[in-house]
Amino acid sequence: MIGYVTLGTNDIESAAKFYDALLAEIGARRFMELDQFIAWSVSPGRPALAIAKPFDGNRATVGNGVMIALQVDSPEKVNLVYNKAIELGAKDEGPAGPRGVLPGFYAGYFRDLDGNKLNVFCMMGQNT
Repeated sequence: MIGYVTLGTNDIESAAKFYDALLAEIGARRFMELDQFIAWSVSPGRPALAIAKPFDGNRATVGNGVMIALQVDSPEKVNLVYNKAIELGAKDEGPAGPRGVLPGFYAGYFRDLDGNKLNVFCMMGQNT
């Protein structure tokens, strides 16, 4: 049901470099780009992640309780993307590993350069 998610940024250039490198790990590429907005997706018709400078001209701030979850197909891919995020300067919010919330749920949590919280996850034993 999700078409796309937009995260606010105060530095579109730095955020774009971060997400170009991070989302390349799961096969996503830029598919829409304007001066103050960039969106990535793995293919047309699939959900997208976007960054934008706030339209109202105010500073972007982190939404308390907001988190974006990126789904991949294996624990190895979770590890790869989580480690790439940390390498790119993301802040650790919970290392990649099994979580007790659901049987087979494997995830790593991090905050991007603007403080937005994301996770990368898979359901072990299930294809995505």
